[in-house]
Amino acid sequence: MEVGLSLSPVLTPHPRRSSGSLAGPRLPSLHGRTGRSPSARLGVIARTSFSRHSNGCCRRSLFLPIKAAEQQGQIEEDEVIDSKILPYCSIDRKEKKTVGELEQEFLQALQSFYYERKAIMSNEEFDNLKEELMWEGSSVVMLSSDEQKLLEASMAYVAGKPIMTDAEFDELKLRLKQEGSSIVQEGPRCSLRSKKVYSDLTVDYVKMFLLNVPAAVIALTLFFFLDDLTGFEITYLLELPEPFSFIFTWFAALPLIFWLAQTLTNAIVKDFLILKGPCPNCGTENLSFFGTILTVPSGGSSNSIKCSDCGTALVYDSATRLITLPEPKEA
Repeated sequence: MEVGLSLSPVLTPHPRRSSGSLAGPRLPSLHGRTGRSPSARLGVIARTSFSRHSNGCCRRSLFLPIKAAEQQGQIEEDEVIDSKILPYCSIDRKEKKTVGELEQEFLQALQSFYYERKAIMSNEEFDNLKEELMWEGSSVVMLSSDEQKLLEASMAYVAGKPIMTDAEFDELKLRLKQEGSSIVQEGPRCSLRSKKVYSDLTVDYVKMFLLNVPAAVIALTLFFFLDDLTGFEITYLLELPEPFSFIFTWFAALPLIFWLAQTLTNAIVKDFLILKGPCPNCGTENLSFFGTILTVPSGGSSNSIKCSDCGTALVYDSATRLITLPEPKEA
């Protein structure tokens, strides 16, 4: 008996089905056709199962991007919530409090505690706020007591509740300028009270260090010359086993060289100070030297120079650490 194997697709409509029939495609059956061999039946069943599995995978893949998008949106929403775990972040999910707002709350808490003798937040809340500012890289929490006092006084003055007089504020600000604090550097500005244009002065430590270099070179030359005169006895002491060489180097040789360099520098330049600051007219940085060179003073606590860029006359005051424009002469 001949066994015929069909290679046509499995899911085909019945050829005698009427047009109005709603019956689905005819599926193979293990007991339907007796003319096929068992191996042929198994092949048909395998193809049918694979077709069903493929259709299911296609339907499943259509829903995967939608589900992935929903999960991603949920993750982003959770990240927004997790980034505001501290109590000083806004509960609004759209916007977080800025560093400036957090710094203002920090200074208000200090001002209320030290000057008004009342706490506006608990110790735990204050520690959380301080930790948040430290993680944000804020420099307010690293300020000294005088710097914090200056900021608190400025905020209190703006709020209409001054905590110190004008003289005390100016004295505190001048002390911070002399200490090299960066929070008092405001740049070129004008004053409505004095009707003057001025800017702040800072110490140029690089130029002051370079001014000591020639004396340091001379001191090293004298040190090696003394070593040569003593028959390299100093070199022998430097090559002693530890810890004797370390002690001699750091507690004898280097202090001697430093003392010689300072003595030579002070013999030529006395009480020197180099200040720099931007021109109030064009913003170009200019330098001014204060001190005495070989018994010749520089002119006291104020120097008059001209801007290297715009040629504007400037007055440098080392006492107040300010650059001012000279008052115009009356015609």
